[in-house]
Amino acid sequence: MVQDIDIADLKRITELIYSKYGYDFRNYAMSSFKRRILRITELKNLSIESLIKKLTESPAFINEFLDELTVNVTEMFRDPSFWRVMRDEIIPGILLNHKTFNIWHAGCSSGEEVISMAILLKEMGILNDVSLYATDLDVNILEKAKSATYYAKNMDLNEKNYIRFEGKYSLRDYYKEENGKVIFDKNLLVNTTFRKHDLVMGEIFNKCDLILCRNVMIYFNQTLQNEVLKKFHESLFKYGYLAIGSKESLIWCDVANRFLVANNEEKVYKKIKD
Repeated sequence: MVQDIDIADLKRITELIYSKYGYDFRNYAMSSFKRRILRITELKNLSIESLIKKLTESPAFINEFLDELTVNVTEMFRDPSFWRVMRDEIIPGILLNHKTFNIWHAGCSSGEEVISMAILLKEMGILNDVSLYATDLDVNILEKAKSATYYAKNMDLNEKNYIRFEGKYSLRDYYKEENGKVIFDKNLLVNTTFRKHDLVMGEIFNKCDLILCRNVMIYFNQTLQNEVLKKFHESLFKYGYLAIGSKESLIWCDVANRFLVANNEEKVYKKIKD
């Protein structure tokens, strides 16, 4: 069913989701929101009208809808140079002042980034000193992250990333394989709290020393990016760090002057003013 969707229908959908379910997509980048909606109509074989009807009449459908709407393209040790900077510069910077600290993975998706961080901390010998908070809007994807179970076919790329990250061992040392899937050692996640959290509507739930929100804000318009960055600023302790995606920026936002560039190549910023 090849169809197009006009801006009025997109507005109807975002208003309906906001008023009925309390999720706010009104400030998402419209081009990417439109692509997602068209993908959902194609996958579910629905017209725009029948999608709206289903969202209106079938509350159970919202989780399925959010599952398809939120992007879940991720990999372990994505951008290995970023992870080397975390290990060699940023985390040692935090350790100068704190023996124990908090990390927030905002928009954690299926958890590959959380596992990567846990492995990095374990190899630094500090996994038990760090509390990890992994949040996402999508409850189904959070369950997947909690299970730490992935398709074996994806592990080739993850293993290559780990080698380029220059990890101490082999990625294979951290998981066992069965029935075409790999299950990571549950001890890696012993200090990880998974929780549903909406970056747009959600409250600040904790103070952190490091926040990772990489490649999430590219789907937000500037107004929303600004609001989310203010929230991150508030969630960080003074001299805490914020890591964003390679195509994202802090330069133009309201809190830009309260951060210092900690690493320009890897887009890591340090909070210097409350």
